[in-house]
Amino acid sequence: MAETADKRPITVFGPDFPFPFDDWIKHPSGLGRIPAARHGEEVAIIGAGMSGMLAAYELMKMGLKPVIYEAGRIGGRLRSQSFEGAEGIIAELGGMRFPVSGTGFYHYADMLGLKSKPFPNPLVEASPSTVIDLEGETYYAEKQADLPPIFQEVAAAWYEALEEGSSFSTMQKAIRARDTKALKAVWDKLVPLWDDRSFYDFVATSPAFAKRSFHHREIFGQVGFGTGGWDSDYPNSMLEILRVVVTNCDDNQRWIQGGVEQVPRGLWKCRPDKMVHWPKGTSLEKLHAGAPRPAVVKIARSPSGHLAITDRWGATKFFDACLVTCHSWLLTTYMQVEERIFSPKLWMALDRTRFMQSAKTFVMVDRPFWKDKDPRTGRDLMSMTLTDRLTRGTYLFDNGDDKPGVICLSYSWMSDAMKMLPLPIDKRVKLALDALKRVYPTLDIEKHIIGDPITVSWESDPNFLGAFKGALPGHYRYNHRMYCHFMQDDMPPDEKGIFMAGDGVSWTPGWVEGAVQTGLNAVWGIVKHLGGETPKDNPGPGDRYDELKPIELPD
Repeated sequence: MAETADKRPITVFGPDFPFPFDDWIKHPSGLGRIPAARHGEEVAIIGAGMSGMLAAYELMKMGLKPVIYEAGRIGGRLRSQSFEGAEGIIAELGGMRFPVSGTGFYHYADMLGLKSKPFPNPLVEASPSTVIDLEGETYYAEKQADLPPIFQEVAAAWYEALEEGSSFSTMQKAIRARDTKALKAVWDKLVPLWDDRSFYDFVATSPAFAKRSFHHREIFGQVGFGTGGWDSDYPNSMLEILRVVVTNCDDNQRWIQGGVEQVPRGLWKCRPDKMVHWPKGTSLEKLHAGAPRPAVVKIARSPSGHLAITDRWGATKFFDACLVTCHSWLLTTYMQVEERIFSPKLWMALDRTRFMQSAKTFVMVDRPFWKDKDPRTGRDLMSMTLTDRLTRGTYLFDNGDDKPGVICLSYSWMSDAMKMLPLPIDKRVKLALDALKRVYPTLDIEKHIIGDPITVSWESDPNFLGAFKGALPGHYRYNHRMYCHFMQDDMPPDEKGIFMAGDGVSWTPGWVEGAVQTGLNAVWGIVKHLGGETPKDNPGPGDRYDELKPIELPD
């Protein structure tokens, strides 16, 4: 029996550009064909994160030779760091929770045979209990109904506000049915309405919250619903938040067992069964003799019109096509990029893109002791914890009773992350433990810690300069210029052949599906630029662009 529209899953299908990327990459006809005369031709890929690696993988399958440049390590913001001596016990320093609505990402994870399990977010089955600690009061809950009525009121106000302010259920129904006409009819009206307004504006002016107290908005900011508190996002454009919630990115999330970095590293090593030109057993790793090329320091146009890519040791190679997936700010700081390669309006967008700060601190513990029961109360000794204290979010990762557990002591954003920025790791751990001691005064977490702690501040990494993009009100036009750059027919020759992809180019920053989709856009653009074509029965994103393109706001 055919699946009815209301039973179909919510996926990251638009809303700005509702192209079925998941169907495109699964189609038996493949993504495209390159002219035989170009088989074996080199294509530059700058950055070995998710978008760069999947683009390189798909282009290799078509007979091209990707040349991957990487300034640090394979994976980009998918960074899984192992605790010393504990095989398979990792800290996810970048992306760590992956909604099942990200079907493009899971296509590659499943292809590589990776397993996932539910992420221990607040008030979900994977977290047997949740503690909310606000203004010195601590609330223990095993389900949302266990919390005081004001928390239920906040949840109800949020869902009411979404329905009143964005026709939320209508959009989700259209996404389930993959009804592009119905989806764009709603979304294209919301873009000019909410681009210039912040998330906080949406909450504060919604009738659902306006009829309630400031304290309701405060609770929503501190602990929120879904993955936790929302106040770090309050300054962002409301469009950013609508995209996240309407595509269920904030719901039904999983984590990759053994570390999500296995996905880009798996693509690096994967030997596809179906490939053009290359012999059986070819992989990206083999084409690179084992390692990517060094960081890029210069991008220019050669007299012949080729893109001249120079690495940190001064070696220059020439390409007809190049994909840039690194942080956009690096194009004006670390790299010397010839101005004529991008238009002035695109340069403005690349330079004005705003990135959010984020800090995490992890410890490994001897076992998942938090599942023990407190003999006095009968409650779990420790719970997934949301608080207004320095730690903000504390997550518990159970690797099995016979294996070490992992605690993300603190996961914080923006100003809370900046408080950690100058501090050495031991001080970060001590501050987090001191904060948690006030929530759990009788619990001795320290006695369970083994090995060395792990921490990250993404804004201090010179290759990243932040965790991910967070568009401010008025930034829709900038995002439009970056996202739609893969459509190059009307560009002058100097601007053609260089493509962009990655989290910072996508409509959904902070979610790996955006990196996947922009990487696939770039694959289509490179195929077309090199004289290739997509199969007639499997049109790509550029083939359907005029039908599905994002609404354009006037300058």
